[in-house]
Amino acid sequence: MSAAGALAWPAAWHDVECASYAADLEVWRELADERGGPVLDVGCGTGRVALDLAARGHEVVGVDADPGLVRAFAVRARERSLPALAHTADARSFSLGSRHHLVIAAMQVVQLLGGAAGRRAMLSTVAEHLLPRGLLAVALADPFDAVPVSEALPPLPDVLEVDGWVLSSTPVEVRDEGDAVAIDRHRQAVSPAGDLTEELATIRLDSVTAAGLEQEGTQAGYRALAAREVPATRDYVGSTVVLLERPA
Repeated sequence: MSAAGALAWPAAWHDVECASYAADLEVWRELADERGGPVLDVGCGTGRVALDLAARGHEVVGVDADPGLVRAFAVRARERSLPALAHTADARSFSLGSRHHLVIAAMQVVQLLGGAAGRRAMLSTVAEHLLPRGLLAVALADPFDAVPVSEALPPLPDVLEVDGWVLSSTPVEVRDEGDAVAIDRHRQAVSPAGDLTEELATIRLDSVTAAGLEQEGTQAGYRALAAREVPATRDYVGSTVVLLERPA
C-alpha cells in the first residue's frame, strides 16, 4: 500500500479515531440487556459497539454507508465467530425487512446526516425497523462542552499500527460554523520504510441538542424517555444518549 493509499484507507482511520473509545459501552450493554435482541446498530463502522454486544451474547445487525467499514466488520465478526452481520446502507433510507427491540446510533452518527431533514428521514426509517415499544437510543456530543481552554492539556494523538504502518490522528481545531461544528484532524501515515504522508481532515457534526432531538422524535411519533449520560474522559467529551420509544 502506498502512503497516499494509507491516507485513503477508511477502515484504518475509523479505527484510529474511534476504536479505542469505550466510555459509552456500559450504556449500550445495559440497554441491550434491558431490551433484548436482535439489536440494530445504525452507523456501525467496523464494529466497535456491535461486536462488543455480540461477544456478550446478543445477536446484532449493523448498517453503515461505507462499504470498507462493513467489510472490516464482517471479517472481524467471522474471525471471532460472533452473531453479528452488517449491511452497506444509508441510515436515512435502509430497508432490512426486520424489526428490533433496540436500535442504537453510537458516538455522533446522527450528527452526520446533513441536518434536520436527514434526521427526520432517519427517524422515519428506524421506526419501520422497531417493534412496538421498541427503543431508539442516539448518542449526541457537543465538542464545545469541554474544559476551558485555559485548563485544557494539549490533545494526545490517536495512534494505531496496521501491517507495519503507523497511523496517527490529532485534533487540532474545533470551529463553530453555526448549524455545524467542524473538527480538524491532522492525520499522518508512516510506512514500514519510514516514508511520511500527512493531510488535514475535517469532520463536520450537525449542531443539535438533546432537547431538540427529543422534540424531533416526538414530532415523528416517538415518546421521549429519560436520557442517559456518558461521562467525559481525558481524550473525549461526554455525550447524552437520547432515548426515543416507538408507541405500542
